[in-house]
Amino acid sequence: MTGLARSDAVDRLARIVETVATERMPVPVREVWAVGDVALGLDPVERLDVYVTKDVLLRDDSEPTDASADGDESDERDPNARFRESHGIEGVGKSVRADWATEFPDYLRANANGHAAPERCLAAHLLTDDEPVHLEVCNSSFEDNVTQRLRGAQLREDYTQLLDPRGVCLWAEGTRSDEAFRKLRAGDLALPTLSAALEMLGLDDDEAETAARELHAWRDRQDGVTVRGDVV
Repeated sequence: MTGLARSDAVDRLARIVETVATERMPVPVREVWAVGDVALGLDPVERLDVYVTKDVLLRDDSEPTDASADGDESDERDPNARFRESHGIEGVGKSVRADWATEFPDYLRANANGHAAPERCLAAHLLTDDEPVHLEVCNSSFEDNVTQRLRGAQLREDYTQLLDPRGVCLWAEGTRSDEAFRKLRAGDLALPTLSAALEMLGLDDDEAETAARELHAWRDRQDGVTVRGDVV
């Protein structure tokens, strides 16, 4: 596995935050977090873990495109029908913004059922396929989802579904945390081992060790970009 030098990993996070802050996203994004190894001060960072909090698109807030504003009938058609015809993907204008899909059609991605998948669209927009990056996308905030996923992992006895609770917020509601980036670059964040962090969340010693071991093993098996999305 080829990782990233620590400085390169932090630079990559900065570019992700800049993209979220300045470009139209497939869905509204509220937070960007750095998680795990990069927050621990490790060098190199074998895999860069990023958590994105996004909103569920209940109403498409897309702006009219220039073509539709000029009366282009092809662009006035229902975007769901238009992209179903052009890309074979359902749900544009419903699960992802229609104006985003019009501006960035190459980043449009579907799930196994052929519907536009916000987490895959975000991964395509923010990352390249060969990067050692794992992207988690959820409508719930990072702290809330850590506890939700922990309960789910315990119930299913599948600790690969855990979120590493050691994270730092880089960007929230339009504001970039320069202090968080400074601490990341300097390795100044005092964070516990994964098993210790899981114990703080209520796991006993043995379960925390098992959970940490299984999550680390799962991460070691990943290669290139991986993405996981869930709705709480």
